[in-house]
Amino acid sequence: MTRVRVNGVDLYYEERGNGVPILGIHGTPSSAVLWEDAAVELAKHGRCITYDRRGFHRSAPPVSFDRIDLLEHVDDAAALLASLHAGPAVVIGRSTGGEIALGFAHHFPDKVKALVLLEPALFTIDPDAAAWASELRRRVLMKSGADPSSAAETVVRDALGDETWESFPDELKAMFSGTSPAVLAEMRGHGLDLSEDPLDLGEDELAGIRRPTLIISAEDSPAACRLVNARLSGALPYTETVFVPGGHLINPAHPAVLAFIDRITARPSSWEQS
Repeated sequence: MTRVRVNGVDLYYEERGNGVPILGIHGTPSSAVLWEDAAVELAKHGRCITYDRRGFHRSAPPVSFDRIDLLEHVDDAAALLASLHAGPAVVIGRSTGGEIALGFAHHFPDKVKALVLLEPALFTIDPDAAAWASELRRRVLMKSGADPSSAAETVVRDALGDETWESFPDELKAMFSGTSPAVLAEMRGHGLDLSEDPLDLGEDELAGIRRPTLIISAEDSPAACRLVNARLSGALPYTETVFVPGGHLINPAHPAVLAFIDRITARPSSWEQS
């Protein structure tokens, strides 16, 4: 297993291909395991770097974190790129990973070449989406009070549906369930989508993220995800939007993503100086 120590934690990561760096940030609960097939395709278009975020799966410490903050994930992403001498990168974030990608672009704009946001979990941008996330937080806390290992399953069932959860092989269900301590640590921390105080980027802060951005929505996702994307498409300066079939688990190597990366790679670097 390939690991790098950053900010006091050992992160598991995988690297494929050459060229423009492409950083993949997974959602909650999840792991880079779910990005393996996509990473193979992305590596045909650049230097693809995927990793398990702190606390998740192969980056989980022997003793679970009590809390995990958004800024820790942001700093980890920056340190990972720095340790690999990679950047600026096309940053692809799915769900909570998309929220982290936005936080990363806000705090480290010089490390971002472009953004691909696969239904980012910035629920605070829309009142109805924020209410949906607050209700999900309540259900997760209620169910995990009796069984802490159920936290991840509760989130997956809400985001992807009961049928999708039941369709997963036992080993994948076990992987998800094993991330429950990290899910709860994020909920106890600051700034994550199911934290008590999630990230709230205002109009000026979003307008300051001056990077070309591809925003993808799925037809069968929770309505809250589409509400977020509609708001973001009007708030971020340079956006393209795409609707794809299926649910919230959007393919990071969807043809629209690959075409976007190729266009970004071919463009002059004037975007990075804006």
